[in-house]
Amino acid sequence: MNKTICLLPGDGIGPEILAQGVACIKAVIERFNCAIDFSEALIGGAAIDAGGDPLPRKTIDACLAADAVYLGAVGGPKWDGLPMDKRPEKGLLGIRKALDLFANLRPATLWPELAKACLLRPDIAARGLDLVVVRELTGDIYFGQPRGIEERDGVRTGFNTMIYDENEIERIAKIAFDLAMTRRKIVCSIDKSNVLEASRLWREKVIEVARRYPEVRLTHMYVDNAAMQLVRDPSQFDVILTGNIFGDILSDESAAITGSLGMLPSASLGEKNPGLFEPIHGSAPDIAGQDKANPLATIISGAMLLETGLKMPAEAAAILKAVSETLKAGYRTADIMEDGKKLVGCREMGAEVVKRIKQA
Repeated sequence: MNKTICLLPGDGIGPEILAQGVACIKAVIERFNCAIDFSEALIGGAAIDAGGDPLPRKTIDACLAADAVYLGAVGGPKWDGLPMDKRPEKGLLGIRKALDLFANLRPATLWPELAKACLLRPDIAARGLDLVVVRELTGDIYFGQPRGIEERDGVRTGFNTMIYDENEIERIAKIAFDLAMTRRKIVCSIDKSNVLEASRLWREKVIEVARRYPEVRLTHMYVDNAAMQLVRDPSQFDVILTGNIFGDILSDESAAITGSLGMLPSASLGEKNPGLFEPIHGSAPDIAGQDKANPLATIISGAMLLETGLKMPAEAAAILKAVSETLKAGYRTADIMEDGKKLVGCREMGAEVVKRIKQA
């Protein structure tokens, strides 16, 4: 039976970059004679424009029927004036919730070909940058209740609730420790247990889970220190385990120091339902439709989809090898451009990767 990938192009540059990711997967299908089908559905602003809902029920059903979900990007200023529950971002949060995708994996790797793009001092970058942020995705302050804006003593007051139960902490910790076993066997758990009760429970539960993984070295770090250490010496990190809001911030920081958000993928995973794979950058509406976007993060996300979502490691490796060879050949989009390299657009960059997948 053929495996199915549900495509969610989304908004802004989403359709452009996803088209290149799909082209690479189709090249893999041709080379390895794979059996993969595609479906497509609306999410975010595109879904709002079509029917007023950022996450239609038929989109959820299409994702549930697939083996993996491949997303471009959502959002843009066009929809900024809508109520919070009708904005495009609610579609992204909603599909994660609907699929119970509680674990977000964000690798941050400095590609050797792009070492000059790294924002760190050369001596720091030379120590290496190869880490994964494992972020809990469906709890914490983004989803905790109660929440809202109300008047208190004549003053408008906004409030949110940071909340985790031990089962939520345990399942995300297991993801991190299992991942560490395939890497350098180091987990750094990030919290703020010196002031937050939710973080105290987090630390206690992570320590408990760590006992099942005697080969993995567990360390702890407060989130403010972690933000500093990522810039001071990212080579000390292997797997970073943390909650939703801390992970949101730290994963963007770890991505930015590599030099370009246009190079980094992500995966959102659960226990049963299909995973969702997407680049970590946004919809970049300012360059949408101009063939300027860097599709490589989306293409690399497609490799993660094949390896993690569809259990096709050889096919995933073929894409990553083609990306590396394309960079070595000197092709660059504007966000990673440097002297002496060849500036190309979104379509040409994708075509160069496809060519190398087929040539192998």
